[in-house]
Amino acid sequence: MSNGSKRSSSSFHFFAGMSSGMLSAVLLQPADLLKTRVQQSHQNTLLATIKIIASGPNPIRQFWRGALPSTLRTGCGSAIYFSSLNALRRRVSERGSLFVGDGARAGNGYSSTLPKLSNTANLATGAVARTWAGFIMMPITVLKVRYESNLYSYSSLFSASKDIFRTEGLRGFFAGFGATAVRDAPYAGLYVVFYEQSKKRLSRLATTIEEKSGLPTTPANLSTSASAGINFLSGVMASGLGTTFTNPFDAIKTRIQLMPSRYTNTVQAAKKMFREGGMRSFFDGLGLRIARKAVSSALAWTAYEELLRRAEVSWSESMEQKV
Repeated sequence: MSNGSKRSSSSFHFFAGMSSGMLSAVLLQPADLLKTRVQQSHQNTLLATIKIIASGPNPIRQFWRGALPSTLRTGCGSAIYFSSLNALRRRVSERGSLFVGDGARAGNGYSSTLPKLSNTANLATGAVARTWAGFIMMPITVLKVRYESNLYSYSSLFSASKDIFRTEGLRGFFAGFGATAVRDAPYAGLYVVFYEQSKKRLSRLATTIEEKSGLPTTPANLSTSASAGINFLSGVMASGLGTTFTNPFDAIKTRIQLMPSRYTNTVQAAKKMFREGGMRSFFDGLGLRIARKAVSSALAWTAYEELLRRAEVSWSESMEQKV
């Protein structure tokens, strides 16, 4: 591949990630808002929160409160994450067979358009890419969480930014980054591992089913509908597992970002939450987060891989025509 093609490919990973992130953010904003409201206090329940919003003025608009910062955060964050992840995975795959997955060494593809790496390499690259993207997008994350909460009455992103800077300084825009990093690094690493392993097994199952139907199919040449279905289902399962493991840090992060005067750091917040609400407080909003993250991640990864698949087909056809 030429340098120009590589630059084009890298740019496309960025814009494919942004498009998939923005789509999932807009569609799933109500679930994100409800999760934030439930997590801001252990006394808040999902049903009571829904009733309060529904009985207030402009309920539809209130359910999508915070959609702008959420879309900016998820869209730009996904763009940074996917492009960074792609660059890291390609760099690692070029390092040698130690980091390459068994399927790639054997020459067997599956529904993924991405490099096939070992579980350890998938875990590490996913964690590094997500932590980097989380750090860059942290100021917007803080704005998003406060917009979604009913503890603040910001009228615009500009007024919110001014208030945070005036009361907490630059540090306020990075409130909860420690808990976010501890949440995102293992989540992203585990997600990529579960996602790739799930796709590998489901691709083999889909190949067997399509072969029985009389279709000449290999794992590397599944139908478009089968590949999209495998990617979506794998995303749902991987997200559910990763979310369950990391929800305590998400609950801690939300408290720090909403009430920095009461919850000053990860350790202090964890101790205070345990005293006030017991172990259950660390799993506030778990059901909502699983539902939101499962659909969000599945949508984002399916759209991302499908855009890449279509782009690769177009590039291949273009190269063939030139030859």
